[in-house]
Amino acid sequence: MKDFFDLTGKGIGAAVIDTGIFPHVDLGDRIIAFKDIVHGKDQPYDDNGHGTHIAGILGGSGGASHGRCRGVAPGCSFIGVKVLDRQGNGNKEHVLEAFQWLIENQKRYHIRIVNISVGTTYRSDGDHRILIHGVDQVWDAGMVVVAAAGNRGPGPGTVTAPGSSRKVITVGASDMLSARYGSSGSGPTLECVCKPDIVAPGMQVLSCAPQRRGRLYVRKSGTSMSTPVVSGAIARMLEYDPSLSNVEIKMLLKESAVDVGYPQNRQGWGVFDMQRFFQAYRRLYGR
Repeated sequence: MKDFFDLTGKGIGAAVIDTGIFPHVDLGDRIIAFKDIVHGKDQPYDDNGHGTHIAGILGGSGGASHGRCRGVAPGCSFIGVKVLDRQGNGNKEHVLEAFQWLIENQKRYHIRIVNISVGTTYRSDGDHRILIHGVDQVWDAGMVVVAAAGNRGPGPGTVTAPGSSRKVITVGASDMLSARYGSSGSGPTLECVCKPDIVAPGMQVLSCAPQRRGRLYVRKSGTSMSTPVVSGAIARMLEYDPSLSNVEIKMLLKESAVDVGYPQNRQGWGVFDMQRFFQAYRRLYGR
């Protein structure tokens, strides 16, 4: 079997729920499906750029940068789902429709991972719970849901939905945790659940742009950028062992995180570490 660090996530379908996905050269022919819930267009596009940036972090090949901007799982397949408009705005109805579409098309496109680098807070507990129920259904269908903690921290109770779901893997930004300057979302959630689950770097990440005005790459910051780091690593793990469930993946993340001394409602279990992630798999499964 391949060494873990030689894996690319090949054969793993990763859905990116976001502003869309542009067919950037680094994504090649790996956009295998596209669902535009906002405008109903058939061909992949991204009129904002956020979703393309996320896809590049998750699985860009780095081809246009001679490997400098290579994503975590450069062999994975993408399923782009557009729920946000040009300004990055959306509504819960579009997100819920996206969740249902993923469940209906899970087997068709071999969707194993759902990356949600978008989030919101609701004044209404009812709206919040509807969104959480929707994302929990995606998790219960067997997909590994990885969601951003949001950038409304550092105060308590600032993790955005659907990252505030008890079930999903919620990712904060490890370099945005300080009490004075950090904006990474903090728990607890409305249900008094400690969140995020884990943190990863998210500051000034260079990744794919929709190639406007000749720009192939752009820097962006936030927990949105931290989330696909973890999603990409999960794609590589699932290529290595496709039998792993979403619950087992979450357990491996917990076992391998590096405690950096913040309260659990700031850092979760700690900082994500790729090598420790695989070592935990070897230790727990012996293969």
